[in-house]
Amino acid sequence: MKIRRWSVLALTLAAGCARKEAPADEAKPGESKAVVAAETALAIVQPFTESIGAIGSVEARAGHVAVLSAPIATRVANVLVSSGQTVVRGEVLVELEQSGFQSALKSAQATLTSAQSARDRAQKLVDQGISPRRDLDQALSEFAKADADLVAARRMADLSVIRSPLAGVVTRMTAVLGASVDPSQPLVEVADPSMVDVLLSVQPADAARIHPGNRVALHAGQRAAGEAVATGEVIDVAGVVDSASRAVSIRVRAGSSKRALRIGETFFGEIALATRARAITIPLAALVPEGDGFKVFVVDSAGIAHATPVTVGGRTAAVAEIVGGVKAGDRVVTIGAFGVEDGAKIVAPGKSSAPTTAADSADKP
Repeated sequence: MKIRRWSVLALTLAAGCARKEAPADEAKPGESKAVVAAETALAIVQPFTESIGAIGSVEARAGHVAVLSAPIATRVANVLVSSGQTVVRGEVLVELEQSGFQSALKSAQATLTSAQSARDRAQKLVDQGISPRRDLDQALSEFAKADADLVAARRMADLSVIRSPLAGVVTRMTAVLGASVDPSQPLVEVADPSMVDVLLSVQPADAARIHPGNRVALHAGQRAAGEAVATGEVIDVAGVVDSASRAVSIRVRAGSSKRALRIGETFFGEIALATRARAITIPLAALVPEGDGFKVFVVDSAGIAHATPVTVGGRTAAVAEIVGGVKAGDRVVTIGAFGVEDGAKIVAPGKSSAPTTAADSADKP
């Protein structure tokens, strides 16, 4: 019975010794936690233009766009153009049903003829001393009203044929043959494609930093990598926030451009805020979010990465300005930074990613 108890005690002591010796197998000080293949780049000093990126579209300039509708409730009799079609000034776009307009015109002409006869008769009777002066005044008033009604009827008849008030492009057509329409319903919109602006949308906080005169680089599409089409400048910063998008509109007038800007086309605008001649910059890919700020991994001469908090000044689509935490000449991890841990060994992509230990180094010649 005693022999069994001593055996159990011996096994327990052996297990305890094994647990105490386990730390001897852990990584020794100075050894890297892991080997990571990642790209690196140097922090360099160069001119840096702080900018804000925004997406927007081309719109017709105020005063060079017309929205046309029917003068009264009626029906569409004919549609002669379609959306996107180029038109000249005075060209007929839509014809409305004519019967009502022509009937009103004839009635106004008859009323005027009758009022003119009454005026002439009253004038004659007053001249002869038969009628009082007030009868003539009444006849003159009725004649003036009839004349004004005829002018209005002629104007309505003219508006029953909707013509383009300017040379341009039909940007919207909602008139449908035979459909009922009224003055509150826009039927056709025409704009001058040579007189356009780009309307960008930015957050209110960014809008506070933008002022008329700021230079803007315009790229086709929704990214800075799109085709560089034009350069321009900010001409107006909206004083209100759009109720739907909660953004502020920035109106940009394009100057030199490689091609025509088409109404409705989407553009990405880089709005230049300020330029600093000597700024420390790193690739944007090096920034790793940490809390409310950012960190980068600085690689030392031995290839070990060190997590370093940084203060970011401005950013573009490619680089970030660093105002604290990194100095010129520091090597930082760029592509692959999100997979790096503090103390990791950094190797160029394509090299062996097996961990390097002191024992491995000793075996090498």
